[in-house]
Amino acid sequence: TLLIVEDDTKFARILLDMVRQNEFKGIVAHSGNTGLALAQEYQPSAIILDIRLPGMDGWAVLDRLKHDANTRHIPVHVMTVEEGKQRSLQQGAIAYLQKPISSETLHQAINKIKVFVERRVKNLLVVEDDENQRLSIVELIGNTDVATTAVSTAREALQAIGNGQFDCVVLDLGLPDMNGFELIEQIKQSPNGEALPIIIYTARELTRAEDVQLRRIAETIIVKDVRSPERLLDETALFLHRVQANLPAPKRQILEQLQNSDFQLAGKKVLIIDDDVRNIFALTSMLERYQMQIFYAENGSDGIEVLQNNPDINVVLMDVMMPEMDGYETTRRIRANPNFKSLPIIALTAKAMQGDREKCIEAGASDYITKPVDIEQLLSLLRVWLYQ
Repeated sequence: TLLIVEDDTKFARILLDMVRQNEFKGIVAHSGNTGLALAQEYQPSAIILDIRLPGMDGWAVLDRLKHDANTRHIPVHVMTVEEGKQRSLQQGAIAYLQKPISSETLHQAINKIKVFVERRVKNLLVVEDDENQRLSIVELIGNTDVATTAVSTAREALQAIGNGQFDCVVLDLGLPDMNGFELIEQIKQSPNGEALPIIIYTARELTRAEDVQLRRIAETIIVKDVRSPERLLDETALFLHRVQANLPAPKRQILEQLQNSDFQLAGKKVLIIDDDVRNIFALTSMLERYQMQIFYAENGSDGIEVLQNNPDINVVLMDVMMPEMDGYETTRRIRANPNFKSLPIIALTAKAMQGDREKCIEAGASDYITKPVDIEQLLSLLRVWLYQ
Protein backbone atom coordinates (compact mmCIF):
# COMPACT_ATOMS: atom_id res chain seq x y z
CA THR A 1 0.00 0.00 0.00
CA LEU A 2 1.07 3.58 -0.64
CA LEU A 3 -0.38 6.51 1.30
CA ILE A 4 -0.73 9.83 -0.57
CA VAL A 5 -1.02 12.88 1.72
CA GLU A 6 -1.97 15.70 -0.67
CA ASP A 7 -4.66 18.41 -0.45
CA ASP A 8 -4.72 19.15 -4.21
CA THR A 9 -7.40 16.65 -5.32
CA LYS A 10 -6.36 16.80 -8.98
CA PHE A 11 -2.70 16.00 -8.24
CA ALA A 12 -3.76 13.32 -5.71
CA ARG A 13 -5.86 11.66 -8.45
CA ILE A 14 -2.88 11.66 -10.87
CA LEU A 15 -0.65 10.10 -8.17
CA LEU A 16 -3.32 7.52 -7.30
CA ASP A 17 -3.55 6.38 -10.95
CA MET A 18 0.24 6.14 -11.20
CA VAL A 19 0.75 4.19 -7.98
CA ARG A 20 -1.94 1.72 -9.05
CA GLN A 21 -0.11 1.22 -12.35
CA ASN A 22 2.90 0.24 -10.19
CA GLU A 23 0.80 -2.42 -8.41
CA PHE A 24 0.37 -0.44 -5.17
CA LYS A 25 -2.94 -0.09 -3.38
CA GLY A 26 -3.46 3.65 -2.95
CA ILE A 27 -4.83 5.45 0.13
CA VAL A 28 -5.43 9.22 -0.06
CA ALA A 29 -5.56 11.78 2.77
CA HIS A 30 -6.29 15.46 2.11
CA SER A 31 -4.99 16.83 5.44
CA GLY A 32 -1.95 16.29 7.66
CA ASN A 33 -3.93 15.01 10.66
CA THR A 34 -5.78 12.42 8.55
CA GLY A 35 -2.53 11.41 6.84
CA LEU A 36 -0.81 10.78 10.19
CA ALA A 37 -3.80 8.81 11.52
CA LEU A 38 -3.96 6.64 8.37
CA ALA A 39 -0.19 6.01 8.48
CA GLN A 40 -0.48 4.81 12.08
CA GLU A 41 -3.54 2.66 11.32
CA TYR A 42 -2.55 1.06 7.99
CA GLN A 43 1.27 1.00 8.25
CA PRO A 44 1.67 1.62 4.48
CA SER A 45 4.73 0.41 2.55
CA ALA A 46 5.54 4.01 1.56
CA ILE A 47 4.18 7.57 1.79
CA ILE A 48 4.08 10.50 -0.67
CA LEU A 49 3.82 13.70 1.38
CA ASP A 50 2.98 17.30 0.51
CA ILE A 51 4.22 20.02 2.91
CA ARG A 52 1.50 22.66 2.51
CA LEU A 53 -1.45 20.88 4.11
CA PRO A 54 -4.49 22.06 6.04
CA GLY A 55 -4.42 21.37 9.80
CA MET A 56 -1.03 19.82 10.53
CA ASP A 57 1.57 20.79 7.92
CA GLY A 58 3.87 18.28 6.23
CA TRP A 59 6.92 19.15 8.38
CA ALA A 60 4.97 18.19 11.51
CA VAL A 61 3.65 15.01 9.83
CA LEU A 62 7.18 13.98 8.78
CA ASP A 63 8.49 14.73 12.27
CA ARG A 64 5.74 12.67 13.95
CA LEU A 65 6.27 9.74 11.56
CA LYS A 66 10.02 9.71 12.17
CA HIS A 67 9.67 9.97 15.97
CA ASP A 68 7.28 7.02 16.26
CA ALA A 69 8.97 3.59 16.42
CA ASN A 70 5.97 2.06 14.56
CA THR A 71 6.17 4.35 11.51
CA ARG A 72 9.81 5.47 11.50
CA HIS A 73 10.90 2.87 8.92
CA ILE A 74 8.26 3.83 6.31
CA PRO A 75 9.96 5.56 3.34
CA VAL A 76 8.51 9.06 2.82
CA HIS A 77 8.89 10.88 -0.51
CA VAL A 78 8.24 14.63 -0.15
CA MET A 79 6.58 16.32 -3.18
CA THR A 80 5.82 20.00 -2.62
CA VAL A 81 6.10 23.54 -4.00
CA GLU A 82 8.08 24.50 -0.87
CA GLU A 83 11.87 24.77 -0.84
CA GLY A 84 13.21 22.19 1.55
CA LYS A 85 15.23 19.39 -0.01
CA GLN A 86 17.92 19.52 2.66
CA ARG A 87 15.41 19.70 5.50
CA SER A 88 13.33 16.79 4.11
CA LEU A 89 16.37 14.54 3.76
CA GLN A 90 17.80 15.49 7.16
CA GLN A 91 14.50 14.61 8.80
CA GLY A 92 14.61 11.16 7.24
CA ALA A 93 12.68 11.48 3.95
CA ILE A 94 13.91 9.12 1.26
CA ALA A 95 13.62 11.72 -1.54
CA TYR A 96 12.32 15.19 -2.38
CA LEU A 97 10.81 16.72 -5.53
CA GLN A 98 9.73 20.31 -6.01
CA LYS A 99 6.46 20.95 -7.86
CA PRO A 100 5.58 21.35 -10.67
CA ILE A 101 6.74 17.80 -11.50
CA SER A 102 6.67 16.32 -15.01
CA SER A 103 4.82 13.08 -15.67
CA GLU A 104 8.08 11.31 -16.55
CA THR A 105 9.76 12.42 -13.30
CA LEU A 106 6.73 11.20 -11.31
CA HIS A 107 6.88 7.80 -13.00
CA GLN A 108 10.59 7.52 -12.17
CA ALA A 109 9.98 8.56 -8.54
CA ILE A 110 7.20 6.00 -7.99
CA ASN A 111 9.28 3.31 -9.65
CA LYS A 112 12.19 4.13 -7.30
CA ILE A 113 9.86 3.86 -4.30
CA LYS A 114 8.70 0.45 -5.55
CA VAL A 115 12.30 -0.80 -6.02
CA PHE A 116 13.24 0.48 -2.55
CA VAL A 117 10.24 -1.16 -0.87
CA GLU A 118 10.88 -4.50 -2.61
CA ARG A 119 14.57 -4.51 -1.63
CA ARG A 120 14.39 -6.18 1.79
CA VAL A 121 18.09 -5.83 2.68
CA LYS A 122 19.53 -2.30 2.82
CA ASN A 123 23.19 -1.51 2.08
CA LEU A 124 25.52 0.38 4.39
CA LEU A 125 29.09 1.53 3.67
CA VAL A 126 31.46 2.06 6.61
CA VAL A 127 34.66 4.06 5.91
CA GLU A 128 37.03 3.86 8.91
CA ASP A 129 40.80 3.25 8.91
CA ASP A 130 41.00 1.97 12.51
CA GLU A 131 40.32 -1.76 12.36
CA ASN A 132 38.93 -2.11 15.91
CA GLN A 133 36.61 0.85 15.39
CA ARG A 134 35.53 -0.53 12.00
CA LEU A 135 34.67 -3.94 13.46
CA SER A 136 32.78 -2.42 16.38
CA ILE A 137 30.65 -0.27 14.01
CA VAL A 138 29.83 -3.32 11.87
CA GLU A 139 28.89 -5.26 15.00
CA LEU A 140 26.82 -2.38 16.41
CA ILE A 141 24.72 -1.99 13.27
CA GLY A 142 24.81 -5.50 11.82
CA ASN A 143 21.71 -7.66 11.48
CA THR A 144 20.04 -9.69 8.74
CA ASP A 145 18.25 -6.60 7.37
CA VAL A 146 21.48 -4.68 6.60
CA ALA A 147 24.42 -5.70 4.38
CA THR A 148 27.51 -3.77 5.54
CA THR A 149 30.58 -3.13 3.40
CA ALA A 150 33.52 -1.91 5.51
CA VAL A 151 36.59 -0.23 3.94
CA SER A 152 39.64 1.57 5.37
CA THR A 153 40.53 4.13 2.67
CA ALA A 154 38.85 6.85 0.60
CA ARG A 155 39.94 5.11 -2.62
CA GLU A 156 38.13 1.90 -1.62
CA ALA A 157 35.07 3.93 -0.60
CA LEU A 158 34.81 5.66 -4.00
CA GLN A 159 35.31 2.34 -5.76
CA ALA A 160 32.53 0.71 -3.72
CA ILE A 161 30.10 3.59 -4.40
CA GLY A 162 30.96 3.53 -8.10
CA ASN A 163 30.22 -0.20 -8.33
CA GLY A 164 27.22 -0.59 -6.04
CA GLN A 165 24.15 0.99 -4.54
CA PHE A 166 24.27 2.16 -0.93
CA ASP A 167 21.52 3.58 1.27
CA CYS A 168 23.80 5.24 3.83
CA VAL A 169 27.49 5.91 4.54
CA VAL A 170 29.22 6.09 7.94
CA LEU A 171 32.44 8.05 7.58
CA ASP A 172 35.41 8.92 9.78
CA LEU A 173 37.05 12.22 8.77
CA GLY A 174 40.65 11.14 9.45
CA LEU A 175 41.56 8.79 6.58
CA PRO A 176 45.13 7.93 5.50
CA ASP A 177 44.83 8.73 1.78
CA MET A 178 42.41 11.68 1.62
CA ASN A 179 40.86 14.37 3.81
CA GLY A 180 37.30 13.33 4.80
CA PHE A 181 35.84 16.58 3.42
CA GLU A 182 37.44 15.98 0.00
CA LEU A 183 35.99 12.47 0.03
CA ILE A 184 32.49 13.83 0.74
CA GLU A 185 32.85 16.26 -2.21
CA GLN A 186 33.90 13.39 -4.49
CA ILE A 187 31.06 11.13 -3.29
CA LYS A 188 28.66 13.96 -4.06
CA GLN A 189 29.90 14.22 -7.63
CA SER A 190 29.52 10.50 -8.37
CA PRO A 191 26.18 9.45 -9.98
CA ASN A 192 25.39 6.98 -7.14
CA GLY A 193 26.40 9.36 -4.36
CA GLU A 194 24.59 12.62 -5.15
CA ALA A 195 21.77 12.18 -2.57
CA LEU A 196 23.44 9.59 -0.35
CA PRO A 197 22.99 10.17 3.42
CA ILE A 198 26.40 10.53 5.05
CA ILE A 199 26.85 10.19 8.81
CA ILE A 200 30.14 11.54 10.12
CA TYR A 201 31.18 9.45 13.09
CA THR A 202 34.03 10.91 15.04
CA ALA A 203 34.99 10.84 18.72
CA ARG A 204 36.73 14.22 18.62
CA GLU A 205 35.14 17.65 18.74
CA LEU A 206 35.11 19.32 15.32
CA THR A 207 37.03 22.60 15.04
CA ARG A 208 35.15 25.79 14.16
CA ALA A 209 36.55 25.67 10.60
CA GLU A 210 35.55 22.01 10.16
CA ASP A 211 32.07 22.75 11.46
CA VAL A 212 31.65 25.61 8.96
CA GLN A 213 32.94 23.39 6.15
CA LEU A 214 30.52 20.63 7.17
CA ARG A 215 27.58 23.03 7.10
CA ARG A 216 28.59 24.25 3.65
CA ILE A 217 28.68 20.68 2.35
CA ALA A 218 25.46 19.88 4.17
CA GLU A 219 23.59 22.34 1.95
CA THR A 220 23.72 19.82 -0.86
CA ILE A 221 24.21 16.50 0.88
CA ILE A 222 22.80 15.17 4.07
CA VAL A 223 25.56 15.05 6.67
CA LYS A 224 25.01 14.22 10.33
CA ASP A 225 27.73 14.67 12.91
CA VAL A 226 27.39 12.04 15.65
CA ARG A 227 29.77 11.09 18.44
CA SER A 228 28.10 8.35 20.47
CA PRO A 229 27.51 4.74 19.35
CA GLU A 230 23.88 5.06 20.48
CA ARG A 231 23.32 8.05 18.22
CA LEU A 232 25.07 6.22 15.39
CA LEU A 233 22.72 3.24 15.75
CA ASP A 234 19.74 5.61 15.83
CA GLU A 235 20.74 7.67 12.77
CA THR A 236 21.64 4.62 10.66
CA ALA A 237 18.32 2.98 11.65
CA LEU A 238 16.54 6.12 10.41
CA PHE A 239 18.32 6.33 7.04
CA LEU A 240 18.27 2.57 6.42
CA HIS A 241 14.52 2.54 7.20
CA ARG A 242 14.93 -0.33 9.66
CA VAL A 243 11.85 -1.79 11.36
CA GLN A 244 12.62 -1.22 15.04
CA ALA A 245 10.40 -4.10 16.22
CA ASN A 246 12.51 -6.57 14.19
CA LEU A 247 15.82 -5.60 15.78
CA PRO A 248 17.42 -7.74 18.52
CA ALA A 249 16.24 -6.78 22.04
CA PRO A 250 19.48 -5.01 23.19
CA LYS A 251 19.47 -2.74 20.11
CA ARG A 252 15.77 -2.04 20.52
CA GLN A 253 16.44 -0.98 24.13
CA ILE A 254 19.26 1.37 23.09
CA LEU A 255 16.94 3.05 20.56
CA GLU A 256 14.02 3.27 22.98
CA GLN A 257 16.19 4.89 25.67
CA LEU A 258 17.61 7.36 23.16
CA GLN A 259 14.16 8.22 21.80
CA ASN A 260 12.96 9.04 25.32
CA SER A 261 15.55 11.81 25.43
CA ASP A 262 15.75 14.30 22.56
CA PHE A 263 19.04 15.96 21.66
CA GLN A 264 17.21 18.47 19.40
CA LEU A 265 15.38 19.89 22.42
CA ALA A 266 18.09 19.57 25.09
CA GLY A 267 19.35 22.93 26.34
CA LYS A 268 16.69 24.99 24.51
CA LYS A 269 15.05 27.80 26.51
CA VAL A 270 11.25 27.87 26.76
CA LEU A 271 9.10 30.68 28.18
CA ILE A 272 5.64 29.59 29.40
CA ILE A 273 3.12 32.43 29.82
CA ASP A 274 -0.02 31.11 31.56
CA ASP A 275 -2.20 32.44 34.40
CA ASP A 276 -2.87 28.91 35.74
CA VAL A 277 0.04 27.71 37.91
CA ARG A 278 -1.06 24.07 37.49
CA ASN A 279 -0.55 24.34 33.71
CA ILE A 280 2.87 25.92 34.21
CA PHE A 281 3.83 23.13 36.63
CA ALA A 282 2.58 20.34 34.32
CA LEU A 283 4.35 21.75 31.24
CA THR A 284 7.55 22.46 33.19
CA SER A 285 7.87 18.95 34.63
CA MET A 286 7.14 17.47 31.19
CA LEU A 287 9.65 19.60 29.27
CA GLU A 288 12.41 19.37 31.89
CA ARG A 289 12.50 15.62 31.21
CA TYR A 290 13.89 16.60 27.79
CA GLN A 291 16.54 18.84 29.44
CA MET A 292 14.84 22.03 28.30
CA GLN A 293 15.39 25.18 30.37
CA ILE A 294 12.09 26.67 31.56
CA PHE A 295 11.16 30.30 32.30
CA TYR A 296 7.59 31.25 33.23
CA ALA A 297 5.26 34.17 33.85
CA GLU A 298 1.68 34.26 35.14
CA ASN A 299 0.51 37.18 33.00
CA GLY A 300 1.29 38.89 29.70
CA SER A 301 3.19 41.94 30.98
CA ASP A 302 5.44 39.79 33.21
CA GLY A 303 6.00 37.48 30.23
CA ILE A 304 7.19 40.40 28.08
CA GLU A 305 9.53 41.48 30.88
CA VAL A 306 11.02 37.96 31.23
CA LEU A 307 11.58 37.89 27.48
CA GLN A 308 13.31 41.28 27.46
CA ASN A 309 15.61 40.16 30.31
CA ASN A 310 16.35 36.85 28.51
CA PRO A 311 16.49 37.67 24.78
CA ASP A 312 18.08 34.26 24.01
CA ILE A 313 14.81 32.40 24.80
CA ASN A 314 14.19 29.99 21.90
CA VAL A 315 10.41 29.55 22.00
CA VAL A 316 7.30 30.86 23.82
CA LEU A 317 4.26 28.79 24.88
CA MET A 318 1.45 31.34 25.15
CA ASP A 319 -1.85 30.73 26.91
CA VAL A 320 -4.59 32.58 25.01
CA MET A 321 -7.20 33.02 27.77
CA MET A 322 -5.61 35.27 30.39
CA PRO A 323 -7.21 38.11 32.41
CA GLU A 324 -6.23 41.77 31.75
CA MET A 325 -3.91 41.20 28.77
CA ASP A 326 -4.88 38.08 26.84
CA GLY A 327 -2.52 35.91 24.76
CA TYR A 328 -3.45 37.65 21.48
CA GLU A 329 -2.50 41.09 22.82
CA THR A 330 0.67 39.76 24.51
CA THR A 331 1.72 38.12 21.22
CA ARG A 332 1.10 41.35 19.28
CA ARG A 333 3.26 43.33 21.75
CA ILE A 334 6.10 40.77 21.54
CA ARG A 335 5.98 40.94 17.72
CA ALA A 336 6.13 44.76 17.87
CA ASN A 337 9.75 44.36 19.08
CA PRO A 338 11.97 43.80 15.99
CA ASN A 339 14.23 41.46 18.04
CA PHE A 340 11.38 38.97 18.41
CA LYS A 341 10.02 39.09 14.85
CA SER A 342 10.97 35.48 14.12
CA LEU A 343 10.76 34.02 17.65
CA PRO A 344 8.55 30.89 17.56
CA ILE A 345 5.37 31.52 19.61
CA ILE A 346 3.02 28.55 20.07
CA ALA A 347 -0.45 29.51 21.30
CA LEU A 348 -2.24 27.24 23.80
CA THR A 349 -6.03 27.41 23.43
CA ALA A 350 -8.43 25.82 25.93
CA LYS A 351 -11.05 24.93 23.34
CA ALA A 352 -10.65 24.86 19.59
CA MET A 353 -13.38 27.26 18.50
CA GLN A 354 -14.00 27.83 14.80
CA GLY A 355 -11.49 30.43 13.60
CA ASP A 356 -9.21 30.10 16.66
CA ARG A 357 -6.19 29.14 14.62
CA GLU A 358 -6.69 32.06 12.20
CA LYS A 359 -7.08 34.43 15.16
CA CYS A 360 -3.82 33.16 16.75
CA ILE A 361 -1.86 33.40 13.48
CA GLU A 362 -3.29 36.87 12.79
CA ALA A 363 -2.06 38.04 16.23
CA GLY A 364 1.43 36.77 15.32
CA ALA A 365 1.56 33.22 16.73
CA SER A 366 3.66 30.75 14.73
CA ASP A 367 1.31 27.85 15.50
CA TYR A 368 -1.25 26.68 18.04
CA ILE A 369 -2.16 23.61 20.07
CA THR A 370 -5.32 22.87 22.07
CA LYS A 371 -5.50 21.99 25.78
CA PRO A 372 -5.26 19.48 27.34
CA VAL A 373 -1.88 19.41 25.60
CA ASP A 374 -0.99 16.22 23.70
CA ILE A 375 2.69 15.73 24.65
CA GLU A 376 3.68 14.05 21.35
CA GLN A 377 2.09 16.87 19.36
CA LEU A 378 3.76 19.56 21.48
CA LEU A 379 7.23 17.94 21.22
CA SER A 380 6.74 17.67 17.47
CA LEU A 381 5.72 21.34 17.16
CA LEU A 382 8.76 22.34 19.23
CA ARG A 383 11.11 20.31 16.99
CA VAL A 384 9.52 21.73 13.83
CA TRP A 385 9.74 25.36 15.03
CA LEU A 386 13.21 24.97 16.57
CA TYR A 387 14.58 23.36 13.39
CA GLN A 388 17.78 25.20 12.47
